[in-house]
Amino acid sequence: MRTQVAIIGAGPSGLLLGQLLHKAGIDAVIVERQSPDYVLGRIRAGVLEQVATDLLDEAGVGERMHREGLVHTGFDMLFNGQRHRVDLERLTGGKKVMVYGQTEVTRDLMAARAAAGLPTVYEAANVQVHGFDSTAPYVTYDKDGQSQRIDCDFIAGCDGFHGVCRASVPRSAIKEFEKVYPFGWLGLLSDTPPVHHELIYANSPRGFALCSQRSHTRSRYYLQVPLTDKVEQWSDDAFWAELKLRLDPEAAEKLVSGPSIEKSIAPLRSFVTEPLRFGRLFLAGDAGHIVPPTGAKGLNLAATDVKYLSNALTEFYAEKSEAGINHYSEKCLKRIWRAERFSWWFTSIMHRFNDDPIMGKLQEAELDYLMHSEAGLKTIAENYVGLPLDFGGR
Repeated sequence: MRTQVAIIGAGPSGLLLGQLLHKAGIDAVIVERQSPDYVLGRIRAGVLEQVATDLLDEAGVGERMHREGLVHTGFDMLFNGQRHRVDLERLTGGKKVMVYGQTEVTRDLMAARAAAGLPTVYEAANVQVHGFDSTAPYVTYDKDGQSQRIDCDFIAGCDGFHGVCRASVPRSAIKEFEKVYPFGWLGLLSDTPPVHHELIYANSPRGFALCSQRSHTRSRYYLQVPLTDKVEQWSDDAFWAELKLRLDPEAAEKLVSGPSIEKSIAPLRSFVTEPLRFGRLFLAGDAGHIVPPTGAKGLNLAATDVKYLSNALTEFYAEKSEAGINHYSEKCLKRIWRAERFSWWFTSIMHRFNDDPIMGKLQEAELDYLMHSEAGLKTIAENYVGLPLDFGGR
């Protein structure tokens, strides 16, 4: 098989890249080691920045998002038993965020790709990338007992943190930065109405909590838990009881509990790969970076990686220019490190670390300052809604 771009990974970043390239008249084949149902079964983020929603519109898959997604103009921060609202719209000159689950984004992109008859290979075994340090890269995989090969001009590594693409780069050519946090998020999804019409981020003496949502009837809640905890230790009743203890009295009284649809524990880490380009191989999304979910940046960063990469590849084919692909890594990393900084900072002020009393007091003092400072509120708001793509220049 021959194509212009071979995309490894059929998560939202790979599917979005495929859709944008299709719109630009560039051929691409997507290779995914899991089944479509498995990909859709991943429960992930649900807050989209304006840049991400604009990109989904550009890709022609934004209709259902605008119809079913929830526009949020602010969120609450809870500490010392009191909630304080961060008015995103006022503080950023009218910017907002969209609550629309990553699963739904993936579903919309899958449907668009199927409707256009574009090739996606699911359940591909033993996927390998070859020759990306030359002008003739190719991908091999096994399917239905047969070995297959895709020759291409470029390979896009959209296959996540544990994927083959980053792992195939020589260790001498890559530098990795990582911080692993001493706790995880226990998440519960339920068909219950959200406790509040906007998100609540809670800093409690018992640990962090987040009240999020997917729709007016489906809620997503999180609790900070030790990395040693197992999902099996947490019954639904235990989860709801602990969540109430971390909320203010009004929210605790309004909380509607119910059976969980899904429950899991996710460790928190900050991780960045430098560079993101290796000859004809590009890393995008979780293949190149991970952020703690506190700042809701993971899917949004993946979307902007894809924006830069699709623009670069379109420029290469339309104008025979390599300027875009030469600057891809530099552009992405500037934005990535800004998002990593915000996610690390937001995580550090909202979570409890090792029951250290002085840290708890310092967090409360910082949060009190931020909530009573216009400059502090604006810093939170402009980072939360997402910095412009051209922020600070190239």
